Formats: sequence, C-alpha cells, structure tokens
Amino acid sequence: MLDLTPKRNRHTIAPVRIICFSFLLIILVGTILLTLPISSKAGTVTSPLNCLFTATSATCVTGLVVYDTFTQWTPFGQGVILVLIQLGGLGLVSFTTFFTLSIRGKLGLRDLRIAGEHMNFGSLDGIQSVMNTIIRVTLLCEGIGAILLMFRFIPMFGLEGIFVSVFMAVSAYCNAGFDLLGQLEPGANLTVIADDWFVQLVLAALIIVGGLGFIVFHDIFTSRKHHEKVHNLMLHSKIVLITTGLLLLIGTVLIFILEYNHTLSGKPLWEKAVNSFFSSTTARTAGFNVINYGEAVPLTKMLTCVLMFIGASPGGTGGGVKTSTLFVLLMTVYSVMRGFEDTTTFKRRVGRSTIYKAIALVFFSIMLLTISTILLMIFDSDQSGLNLLFETTSAFSTTGLSAIGSGNLSAPSKIVLILLMYIGRVGPISFILTLNSTYGSKGKNMTLPEGKVMVG
Repeated sequence: MLDLTPKRNRHTIAPVRIICFSFLLIILVGTILLTLPISSKAGTVTSPLNCLFTATSATCVTGLVVYDTFTQWTPFGQGVILVLIQLGGLGLVSFTTFFTLSIRGKLGLRDLRIAGEHMNFGSLDGIQSVMNTIIRVTLLCEGIGAILLMFRFIPMFGLEGIFVSVFMAVSAYCNAGFDLLGQLEPGANLTVIADDWFVQLVLAALIIVGGLGFIVFHDIFTSRKHHEKVHNLMLHSKIVLITTGLLLLIGTVLIFILEYNHTLSGKPLWEKAVNSFFSSTTARTAGFNVINYGEAVPLTKMLTCVLMFIGASPGGTGGGVKTSTLFVLLMTVYSVMRGFEDTTTFKRRVGRSTIYKAIALVFFSIMLLTISTILLMIFDSDQSGLNLLFETTSAFSTTGLSAIGSGNLSAPSKIVLILLMYIGRVGPISFILTLNSTYGSKGKNMTLPEGKVMVG
C-alpha cells in the first residue's frame, strides 16, 4: 500500500529538545560570566563548580545558593543572576517567540509547536494569543511589585534600594528565591525582616501570581473581556485555582500550629500568622524564608517537603509536579473508589492520557528523589537524612529552601543538586523524552490485544 503520510524530517529537532537545550545554553553562558573576576567582589576567578551551581539555580529559578548573593557578587554579577532568573523564569522560548511576533506579527507551525510544548498547552489553538500577553503581563506585575517594594527598600538602602526592589520583585515573580538582603545579615534571607508584613505580602502576591501559570490568567482575562462568569473558566483554570487556594490555607494553618512555640516563638500573633502564610506560599517553589528551617520541627520539614514536591501550576514560573497533577490523581483515586470507569470532575471527563502522564510524572519524581537522597547520604553522611531529603526535594521542585546550607555540601552532592534543578525546571517527562532517541517515531499508538493483569 502507498503510504501518503508526510515523512518526518530526520534533521528536525523536536520542540521538547529545543526547550531543554535552550536552558542548557543559558546555564552555560551564565556560568562563564559568573566565573569572570568582574563578577566577584574579590576580583578573582570564582570556582567553576560553584558558578555552575549558581547559574543553574538562577536559570532554573531555584534559589539554592553556595554564596550569599550580595556579599559574593559585584553589581555586574548580580545583574547576570537577575538576567538568568528572568530568562529562566519565562524561558528563552517565550522571549524569542515574543520578538518573532513583534517582527512577523504571527507564528509559523513549528514556532507554535515549540511554544505549545514550552507552555504545556494541550493544543495549538490560542497559543499565539497567550504568548502575545506573557511578556506584557510579566513586566506589569514585576513593575508594580518593584514600585511597592521601593517604599520599604529605598528608605532602608538609599538609591541602591531601587535595584534591590527590582531584583526582589523579579526573583519573587519568577519563584526564584534569590535576595540582596545580605547587606543586613549575610545568608539570612528574609529572616532579617520577618517582622515586615508589607514586604512579605507583596512578595507573596508576586509568588502566587507567577506560580498560577500564564494559561490561567489568560483564561481569566479572556472571560472578563467577554463578560463571562467564573464557572465558564476552563477546567484547568478551575482545578489550579481551587488546589492553590486549598494548599495555601492548609499549609498556613499547619505551619502556624507546628511552629507556634518553636521558630515563631516570642513573636506577636499577627507576625506568626503572616510568617505562616508566607512560609506556606514560598514553600510552593519560591525559596524565600522567614523562619530558620534548620531549627524547624521535623513535622514542619516533612510538610514543607510535601508542599515543595507539589509545587506550582503548569505554564507558570514554579516547579514541582504541579497542582493539577495532584488534583487529577486525587480525583482518579476517588473515581476508582466510587467504581467509575473514568476520572470525572466538574461534570467533565479527564482524558486517560492525562492520567497516565500524571502517574508517570509522580512515579519518576519519587524514584528520582529517592536515588538522589541516597546519593547525598553517601556523599555527606554527617548530615541527617531528613535534611538531605529536604535539600533534594527543594532542588528538584526548584524551590530553594535549605535546612543545612548548600554551600556546606560536598562537590559530588552539589553535582547531584545541579542535575536535580535542571531536570526539575525542564520537567522530568521532557527530560526523558529528550534522552529518548526514538522520540516522535511512528507506531507507538498501535492497538494490541488486551491482556489480563491482576492488581491489588
């Protein structure tokens, strides 16, 4: 029979690989720039491994650091980190797509496929509209956040507070967790201003907005434009908004209870509440901290690991397995317990391919974290297993919280964390597909006879 199916160009690079390679390119360039003497306040060449760690953490919007950002890096080095955060948070694909749209006015089919893969969008419909608003919305949110932060940081740092405000706003919106408060106390992060409710609420708002995902906000703006009600939002948007709200509430209440007489001890009630809310928010892949996790109770560390593992939402600047993945799995379990053949929610059926992807993502993530934690326990046997699990989960979910300080780990452990941060940012499934030499080949969806397997 004559095969009329268009043949796949063997020289065509799959969109998922372009995305993965773009992050590698940014990390490589960032590492080289940070290694230069002009980037270090000491005026010397910085350790290439530590520069690679910093560049990866910034590009993958993680926030784990081996140096205090203010005391180690010059304004040039801080500027490099800021650019890496912005490029990493939105992705090089977003910027190139934006400029393509600005010049051509439209995207070709290949550009649409790449953009769709980057945004984790289910179809090509509406991609151009979403990508056309991402940069504008990002600059607007970061600009408003920076202006609000200036009311605090300019009186605190003078004119330098302008750059501090911009840096912190970008870092928060991109869920990066890098800070420039080391001039108050090196390595203390936001614990030095734990009593400042204004800064925490501004940063929390930026973190939440950046973590919700651009698809959700595009859906909300589109609905408002057409004067539609909330219940007319896409199923994805409803799941993300509900899951995000519940996780924020549950995390806030539990951290408040667990740390009331520990890291929050001696603080006024309002400060305990704000710190708990901020900690719940930042645990979902932002990386700022107002409490010392090294002194937190084990249950708080485990809770934070769970929140970090879940992470933000698809299409956003955060990491983790995503809120929608958690929701789909929970609804699948509920449907099985009710004896349903399909997973249903909000009077809609969830596609089986989505369920399979969610299961594969969570299984691979748990397996990866298990292996990585075991490796760190071998390389740094003097550290507690819980703290090392906290570190690997933080790296994989691109959160940036640490209970021991990444700079205190050995070189092999840092390499493991670098790989975790990269895999966590590009996505475990995307990373596997990039390594798969047969990715995109035909014949994978052929129908085979059903075989009976007993489970449970």
